[in-house]
Amino acid sequence: MTDPHYARRWLEQQMNVSRETFQALEEYVALLRKWTGRINLVSKASLNELWKRHIIDSAQIFMLSDATEGHWVDIGTGGGFPGVVVAILARNDAPRLRFTLVESDVRKSVFLRTVSQNLQLNADVQPKRIEHIAPLNADILSARALAPLSRLLEYAQRHLSAHGTALFPKGASYRHEIREALENWRFRRDEYPSRTEPSAVILKLGDIRRV
Repeated sequence: MTDPHYARRWLEQQMNVSRETFQALEEYVALLRKWTGRINLVSKASLNELWKRHIIDSAQIFMLSDATEGHWVDIGTGGGFPGVVVAILARNDAPRLRFTLVESDVRKSVFLRTVSQNLQLNADVQPKRIEHIAPLNADILSARALAPLSRLLEYAQRHLSAHGTALFPKGASYRHEIREALENWRFRRDEYPSRTEPSAVILKLGDIRRV
């Protein structure tokens, strides 16, 4: 699963990704490897599995969005997952979809701006904590490995539009997080098995409200 040739076949078969889009993903991976030597964008342990653990794992989130236009907000973007990956995929598949990438770490936000400029992504980088940003009226809100579900629901309630959708990948403890969240929240929920981690899921949530 670490082989970019495997990743290319997967992306072509599952998403019909064009040659130009895959080349943009390769450019992004090259920038990740270059910058990770200076700042901690991804762990050293995952460098040899970038395509599986980060690129394909992020791409599957885009597959669940059904979005062709509107505003996608990715919070805690870090090295670009899933925000940069989905913005690259959207260049051809959903060119009217605009992105806001929220990342409070200044060095990581500089990296995100560099990638956005180099790859001509339709993305704005916000180098702030999500708690300090005015409501963003997002059609889609995503976050990967950022916070427990209860906390993510607070962000979603503040930043999603009235009919917006949240996409949150979660690991093996997701059932516990859902039970805990249901103590204070109600939401429409769909669960999709992860294509990269058997014990993980992607939660697709809507109609989020506190009780």
